[in-house]
Amino acid sequence: MSLKALKQKALQNELVRTEYEKLAGEFDLMNQLITMRTSAGLTQEQLAKRIGTAKGNISRLERGKGNPSWATLEKYANACGYQVKLQAVLDKLLSA
Repeated sequence: MSLKALKQKALQNELVRTEYEKLAGEFDLMNQLITMRTSAGLTQEQLAKRIGTAKGNISRLERGKGNPSWATLEKYANACGYQVKLQAVLDKLLSA
């Protein structure tokens, strides 16, 4: 069974789906970080050098480990040629 099929099967369970949706923001941030870096044509090591940190710190950010500051997110994005923008959206779970 592929990972995609396993995910679809797991998300059929309401409890799993609810917990997954709670983490959607984190997953989105992780995907955006990786997309910024790869779109800029940078490796984790190259990006780390640009912002003055260790490659392991870039890896942790992209895996959703830790709690990055706004300044860290700005440094990361700027080094990739992007700006950080905060967007508030209505929480589907709370408005239901």
